[in-house]
Amino acid sequence: MSEFFWNNKAVNYAALAIPAFFLFLGLEYVAAIRQRKTQVFNFDSSVANISIGIAERLLNLFLTASFYGVFTYIYEHFALWSIPNTWGVWVVLILATDLVWYWYHRLGHEINLFWAAHIVHHHSEEFNYSVSARITTLQSIVRNVFWSVLPLIGFHPAMVMTILVVHGTYSFFTHTQLIRSLGWLEHILITPSHHRVHHASNEKYLNKNYGDLFVFWDKLFGTFQKEEEQPVYGLTHPLKSYSFIWQHFHYFLEILYATKQVSGIGNKLRIVFGRPEVLDQNIRPLLEERFIPDRRQANALVRFKVYLVIQLGLAVAVLFLITLFYQQTQPLEKVVGAFFILITLVNCGALLEQRRWIYYLEYLRMLVLVTYVSYLIERPELLSGVLVVSLAMLWPMQKWYLRLVYGQG
Repeated sequence: MSEFFWNNKAVNYAALAIPAFFLFLGLEYVAAIRQRKTQVFNFDSSVANISIGIAERLLNLFLTASFYGVFTYIYEHFALWSIPNTWGVWVVLILATDLVWYWYHRLGHEINLFWAAHIVHHHSEEFNYSVSARITTLQSIVRNVFWSVLPLIGFHPAMVMTILVVHGTYSFFTHTQLIRSLGWLEHILITPSHHRVHHASNEKYLNKNYGDLFVFWDKLFGTFQKEEEQPVYGLTHPLKSYSFIWQHFHYFLEILYATKQVSGIGNKLRIVFGRPEVLDQNIRPLLEERFIPDRRQANALVRFKVYLVIQLGLAVAVLFLITLFYQQTQPLEKVVGAFFILITLVNCGALLEQRRWIYYLEYLRMLVLVTYVSYLIERPELLSGVLVVSLAMLWPMQKWYLRLVYGQG
């Protein structure tokens, strides 16, 4: 088995990043306990952070090849120069990558349309390694559009993709409160201290420290701020929901609502491409009241948290297997696996919101699994039997399920 694992070309070793993420997250949690800083972690928020990260990793499985394909097409047809692969070029490439990131990141905060894709990364009111997972596929698409300038200049796509892995790995380690200062490196690199400022909602910290690897871009373009007062994390107007779907799309809905309040294409475009500060801050609570009413307090029951962790664990396990054997996995299995994961992630958000309709989502997930198994073993009668029994038990089981999960009928 081990020989197959290490020698089979079809194995995607990028899957190992998934257990590595949880390893470092666990180490950070242990360090927080030893430093008596357990307030750095919040159960509900961490679940929401990880859920969003799972979705991004899942959907990017289907998009990564296309990203490389776009870079290759641009390089082969439009590259301004053909830059050789030498050690000096790698230094130039890492600097160019970080400069492109700076402007992508800055515009992501200054233009509403881009902020709608990036805002999810800033929802969390805690700051630890789990926050690094709060990246959406929409954000990945936007930043890869920006990074397309690198193959356009003449950097080979393989070099670009390699640097992006290094770049992304480094940024993971800047999302922590446990590392206070890195001494002289604070003058060269974006450190956890610098990035804490970026994630803070304190007025003096707003729109600061956009760099990802090097700090000198912020100093050059006047957006640097040293960490001084204690950061308050999250948005200036906090999101009041852990709903998986709402977290992803609320700001797009806010932009849409705002554009409907004005007339003229010019005024609408000024909202879409304007700064977030000009958007009416009363829109969000209005839409939250309309679309996510009756938000309940977090459930403190141990069995509820265990159940939620099991849900998240299932999603992570399926994602790991699909990623590891992506080349060998059949299209139907990929679709079923992706659908199962996405339903589970919506489940997790609904559980955190104490939604009663979670019961029907669980039923849908069960039907997806049974349908797939029936197809796999070519026994359609299995599906028919489960449908008959489950429909007969659907209403009687609801109270039992809600009492089990929420401690209430």
